[in-house]
Amino acid sequence: MSQEQLIQELISTLGADVVLRGADVPERYQTDWSGTPPQQPLALVRPRTTEEISAALRLCSAHKVAVVPQGGMTGLAGAATPTQGTVALSLDRMNSIEDINSQTGLMQVQAGVTLQAVQEAAVAAGMVFGVDLGARGSCQIGGNVSTNAGGNGVLQHGMMREQVLGLEVVLADGSVLPMLRPMIKNNTGYDLKQFFIGAEGTLGIITRVLLRLRPAPKATATTLVAMPDFDTALAVLGRMQSHFGNSVAAYELMWDSFVQASLSWLKLSAPFAERHPMLALINVDGKDEAQLQDDIQQVLEEAMEAGEVLDAIVAQSVAQAQQLWKLREAPAELNNHMHPAINFDVSLPQADIGRFADACEAAFTARWPQKHSLYFGHVGDGNLHVSVDGATVNGECDAVEAELYRLVGEFKGSVSAEHGIGLHKKPYLSNSRSPAEMAAMRAIKRALDPLGLMNPGKVFEL
Repeated sequence: MSQEQLIQELISTLGADVVLRGADVPERYQTDWSGTPPQQPLALVRPRTTEEISAALRLCSAHKVAVVPQGGMTGLAGAATPTQGTVALSLDRMNSIEDINSQTGLMQVQAGVTLQAVQEAAVAAGMVFGVDLGARGSCQIGGNVSTNAGGNGVLQHGMMREQVLGLEVVLADGSVLPMLRPMIKNNTGYDLKQFFIGAEGTLGIITRVLLRLRPAPKATATTLVAMPDFDTALAVLGRMQSHFGNSVAAYELMWDSFVQASLSWLKLSAPFAERHPMLALINVDGKDEAQLQDDIQQVLEEAMEAGEVLDAIVAQSVAQAQQLWKLREAPAELNNHMHPAINFDVSLPQADIGRFADACEAAFTARWPQKHSLYFGHVGDGNLHVSVDGATVNGECDAVEAELYRLVGEFKGSVSAEHGIGLHKKPYLSNSRSPAEMAAMRAIKRALDPLGLMNPGKVFEL
């Protein structure tokens, strides 16, 4: 059976408004934010229902043509980029918020709903959704689940996995797994939904998600804190958590290299009169605004007396808090100021993050004395981001990646904290996974996708 026959069957089954031939596929569906070279798919399918997805996968399975699921195309690892001869299947038309219940703290959505739409619907219902990241206006919930997204709220709420109570998934052969059961306690054999969270579309297509919401805090305080080194930054985090417990909602650490880049790129005023080795943006939730402000001041004074905090700003308004958080928005400018930006998203044992960053700096400087590198991240949950300007390392991007991931292996960390593996990190997955673990993952892939049709070539090779 020919590829042309498949296209004709897709069009006759789903309609010409759902299926586009390769030559007619817009550029935005040909690559994601990772910088992977664009690839024109055989066809693009943009279904509106689970039934249409099921029909499309049945046809692709019958013709043995692979399918690449796509969400908001904001991924940084190349997982949503089509490969030659594949059908791209976009969830962007399945964008309905189907139900929200503030009493039970649940929201059911189609997979193509944007993260921002979920956040806004939760706030309108007096709740909050526990995941937040910079691409909130473009990324989709299905993609967030497929990559087990993290972001700014992980310290308090956990990764995307912790926000998902149920899923609806279509397998490669078109069969549907209805796993939208609204119970926290459900010990009925294997928790099948967990196989698809973080699988990057290699096992099936997520079509619906049952999300958990949390009550909105009555008050939030934001502070920017200057500290002399990483170990002291951990001490301040411990002090905050000891006093406020799980109410510490964010702890974003920025090395001075990142702060200076952010100030320059975003044309911001320096927050302090002097430069400091590290700054942390901290959000703390509470029940009373005035009491929370007093408590924050008290903890900061104690930290200053202990020599942990060199200087601090406590936001006195929502506008000032938003201004402080602008410091953390430099990642959106990386591709405009680094040529190219070599971006890393790694996870390490929390106590080793500072030493890992120092080891990277030493290794990079030894080989590329003129290198420009930035360090920042959600350090409260062990996640460090590193960005290197490719132009300052003579364009030796592969060598930079090999060196950093070698160090990740030495420090027994993870080559991906929240961005996934996709195509870009596939060569380095063995730095973080044992041969036995890789064999187990391949066994799961063969069991759920025996023909290897779901997002082929991503994460690992069979």
